[in-house]
Amino acid sequence: MKKLVIGILAHVDAGKTTLAESILYLKGSIRKLGRVDHGNAFLDTYHLERSRGITIFSKQAELELGDWEVTLLDTPGHVDFSAEMERTLQVLDYAILVISGADGVQGHVETLWKLLRYYDIPVFLFVNKMDQEGTNRQDLMRELKSRLDENCIYFGRDKDPESFREELAMCDEELLEQYLEDGSIDEEKSPKLIAQRKIFPCYFGSALKVQGVEELLLGLETYAQPKTYPEQFGARVFKISRDEQGSRLTHLKVTGGSLKVKMLLSNGREGIKEEDVWEEKADQIRIYSGSGYHTVTEAKAGSICAVTGLTRTYAGEGLGVENAVNTPVLEPVLTYRIQLPEGTDMHGMFGKLLKLEEEEPELHLVWDERHNEIHAQVMGEIQIEILKSLIEERFGVTVEFGSGSIVYKETIQSPVEGVGHFEPLRHYAEVHLLLEPGELGSGLHFESRCSEDVLDRNWQRLVLTHLEEKKHLGVLTGSEITDMKITLLTGRAHLKHTEGGDFRQATYRAVRQGLRKAKSILLEPIYEYRLEIPSDMVGRALTDIQRMHGNFSGPELNGDMAVITGSAPVSTMEGYQREVSAYSRGRGRLSVSLKGYEPCHNPEEVMEKRAYDPDGDTDNPAGSVFCAYGAGFVVDWDQVENYMHLESAFASPKEEADVLPKEEIRPREKPMTFQDEKELEEIFIRTYGVPKRDRGAFDKTPRPAAPKTEYTTPKKQEKKDEYLLVDGYNIIFAWEDLKALSESNLEGARTKLMDILCNYQGFRKCTVILVFDAYKVKGNPGEVQKYHNIHVVYTREAETADQYIEKTVHAIGKKYQVTVATSDGLEQMIILGQGARRLSAKGLRQEIEAVNTEIRGDYLSQQKSGKNLLFHQLPENMADLMEDVRLGKKDVEELGKLDNQKKGK
Repeated sequence: MKKLVIGILAHVDAGKTTLAESILYLKGSIRKLGRVDHGNAFLDTYHLERSRGITIFSKQAELELGDWEVTLLDTPGHVDFSAEMERTLQVLDYAILVISGADGVQGHVETLWKLLRYYDIPVFLFVNKMDQEGTNRQDLMRELKSRLDENCIYFGRDKDPESFREELAMCDEELLEQYLEDGSIDEEKSPKLIAQRKIFPCYFGSALKVQGVEELLLGLETYAQPKTYPEQFGARVFKISRDEQGSRLTHLKVTGGSLKVKMLLSNGREGIKEEDVWEEKADQIRIYSGSGYHTVTEAKAGSICAVTGLTRTYAGEGLGVENAVNTPVLEPVLTYRIQLPEGTDMHGMFGKLLKLEEEEPELHLVWDERHNEIHAQVMGEIQIEILKSLIEERFGVTVEFGSGSIVYKETIQSPVEGVGHFEPLRHYAEVHLLLEPGELGSGLHFESRCSEDVLDRNWQRLVLTHLEEKKHLGVLTGSEITDMKITLLTGRAHLKHTEGGDFRQATYRAVRQGLRKAKSILLEPIYEYRLEIPSDMVGRALTDIQRMHGNFSGPELNGDMAVITGSAPVSTMEGYQREVSAYSRGRGRLSVSLKGYEPCHNPEEVMEKRAYDPDGDTDNPAGSVFCAYGAGFVVDWDQVENYMHLESAFASPKEEADVLPKEEIRPREKPMTFQDEKELEEIFIRTYGVPKRDRGAFDKTPRPAAPKTEYTTPKKQEKKDEYLLVDGYNIIFAWEDLKALSESNLEGARTKLMDILCNYQGFRKCTVILVFDAYKVKGNPGEVQKYHNIHVVYTREAETADQYIEKTVHAIGKKYQVTVATSDGLEQMIILGQGARRLSAKGLRQEIEAVNTEIRGDYLSQQKSGKNLLFHQLPENMADLMEDVRLGKKDVEELGKLDNQKKGK
């Protein structure tokens, strides 16, 4: 049988789920009609859906329609669950858009229409509730044509043949030529025109009374066209859920070949980093219909199924020959702080909520590092109530959502070049990016204009990957950037020392440095509204809109009612629906939909309230790291151009105007390249003089290019207490002897390292803190132990040794002299940014060996001096007395008498 996937979409309360019940009943998939208001609808399987009478999660049902095998997907209608609806659009062949005949085209219906156009989905329209008084088909058809598309055509049985042919002819040039020649049209072309979205068939009826539904089904059976699929396997993931037993389900549509049980699936494709590629088996293939399902051994192309055994999939992911889907159009515009009960493990709860985010794409979780808080970006208040119920049901924790705030975004006003350089010792990468403003609503776009003679293609791809993998933050409020085009202009790698992580750091810093240089613009979300009010209240409404910094068109009078349309900021329109109902005595109606982001009407006020410090955001540094004298040093963002190794590849528009045609930007000259470490070293010698190695040294202030001829005696600084933090497992696996021991006895390796550090501490007299990862131990609260003269820390669940060390350095780095022993490159950079010193695993080994040598030297010198080491640590008078006893000058009884006298006995 031919396969067809049809989705049902509608504004809330338009009768979408009731239509699904009628379709399933007419085709024999269910024996009894259920009702939403009775709480027994076949597709509303979740108890919250039945109790609230709304669809929250998309559901699927199977039915046969002629020679079609149809999968029917019922989607949420409430605007708060638009993300759940949008991800379903990715897998639809056709859509049924349900419109309430009593309400007409509402605001959310227009949003749905734009989404269907964006995803290029053919649409059948069903105007429901035509049994209610006041509904008129001719008036509704005029509204559909004016507010949705002129090519909405009535396909009912009682249509006028002549008018029908004329309307069809106006939708296509070939049909129009045929109609003008002989007055006829080829209706067999209708399926193709519907699939091409040139015609939108309209049907009218009442789903509750099963009127007009059979006409709709006949239209689908007659005019739907089968899709062709490639032989090679492909699949599109559109949903993640969990069954009653807690098994993770990956809902997908097979878009090529077939999917078989135990088949090996992977996300590997061009653009995916090797460490992010996974391979897992499809353990079970389920075909759901309502709350029940049956298993199959194979799902062919065009099928919708749920697969168990996949643990790393996500909604929107492409498998096999499928690529990842575009960024969702609908995004949350409100953010709330999640308030957990006192004593709740914040990090552990965040990890649990991330699992819930897999299933609920509209729940965007953000960890606020500065305030140690969890924030959730959501669509509205109804969604908040549902999420609170889900969290309590799933995790047994009662949470509250704090007061909401607007989700802002940022962009730039004019093009700018951003430079990022990352060169701690034995690392190297430099990246130059061009940041250009885009059209409002265009999002982010990335490309490379760098020659492969300058930077190898693999490195260029890596830079583009790093640009796409992260939400880059602006510098005004720390909000996500958007509506920009970022182009790789040039870059440089080292043949020996460059690693993938180096380009990640250089790319992030280049974006940030460009944003610090640019003129940034704060953007806020904007609602598109439609306001229907009594005509004698138009003046009040227009005054309100101006007060809300909105714009308007109209009003258009319709009897004693007036319609005003326009747009206004989300922040000012919040709660306006209640005002409209109050001053219009319930006659007014306001419908809104998200228009997009536009420049903020009160940026200074928002920035003052946010109080964001871009230089204090250590997670998003704008400065670069350079190397001299064998050590790295940080250069602030406004000084990077004075130290960068490549010439600028971008001239400002003012400079370009005299030498280049408009819109053309190109490198001024070919950047210089170096071939080996020797050439780089010569560059350093010419710039800074002969390097002087200073192990572990780090100077945040750039050093002068040439030695000063005059010197002054530095002021004596107050000596600070010394702390040594050691990343335990990093050191164990970096030292060959401990690594070999750990393979057979990890506990023995830990103990040996602790003994070594105890000996070291006894000589250096610093505070030693040894940190071991225990973040994977479920329920582990963390522990600090005293082992002889050092402190041993085992981190708590969900906290790594890196995180503990970074947090500790941040807390004490400015008050004490802190050194961190680790060979983790990224951790070292974060440590250096906090003002601490770093010591590699090799450097710590050398330091300990030097201490041991010094201890042995003291021992030998003491032996040569004739002193007995047994008495060496005693007070001088007691040591002399014990030496006299040893030489026989005094006896033990005399020693006892002296001791008693000292104690006062």
